[in-house]
Amino acid sequence: MGSAPGRFRGVAIWLILAGLVRLSDGDAAGAAGPRDPEQLEQPAGEACTEGRCETETEALLSAVLHSDTGEPQSHNLTDTAKTYKVTCDRRNISATERVTVQVLNASQDLMELLNANGTECSLVLFYTTWCQFSASLAPHFNALPRVFPSMQFLALDASQHSSLSTRFGTVAVPNILLFQGAKPMARFNQTDRTLETLSSFITNQTGFEASPDQAVLEEDLAGPLPAAPVKGIDWLFVFSVLFISGFTLYAILCSDSMRWLVPAPEHEHQD
Repeated sequence: MGSAPGRFRGVAIWLILAGLVRLSDGDAAGAAGPRDPEQLEQPAGEACTEGRCETETEALLSAVLHSDTGEPQSHNLTDTAKTYKVTCDRRNISATERVTVQVLNASQDLMELLNANGTECSLVLFYTTWCQFSASLAPHFNALPRVFPSMQFLALDASQHSSLSTRFGTVAVPNILLFQGAKPMARFNQTDRTLETLSSFITNQTGFEASPDQAVLEEDLAGPLPAAPVKGIDWLFVFSVLFISGFTLYAILCSDSMRWLVPAPEHEHQD
């Protein structure tokens, strides 16, 4: 083990050498030119952007988070794009053609007016002329072709087309069905039957936008569908009442409680 003066001498030599190395590094940095103070203060492994310093780990995590949050945003944008239940083609009409509700007579067939191979949409109303609710709906339904000129609107008297009523399950009137081609796609089930609710139903089902002219006019009260119930004789109802009355009377006469009214025949006894 060396003497104390030898140890002090070795420490002094080591300090001198360290100072020379430090001085040489400072000269090299000065020759390279002045450095930005922010760069001088920036520790290794950190990045400063927009007044905020973040380490490489934070920067990587931030990039991952931004990439992850970008996917749900695009996914949400896809989800918000509304899909409609019925994809309808628009009806081609000329500029001079007047669109209106087509009312079927007793001899016309609904299937002949609906294009079975087409993708155009039609709104069909099942009504009766004597029904008060059908008469209240009539002006609003008459205005629909003006609001949606790219669709076809049909109406038929359910009492004259009983087979179609049975086929499509229209037990009560008024009843409104949306057809694509000849296939029923949706039924209007609201009790508030106005032009506004009917327009919302069509838009929600098909995506067709209603025209700004959403008002019931005087001409809609005039037709083609009658806005007042037509008083007439419902022969089907009359025959039904007569049949039920006759059957009830027959059942009463054949019952045991009515036999006492009919005197029994007297039998002669022989001696």
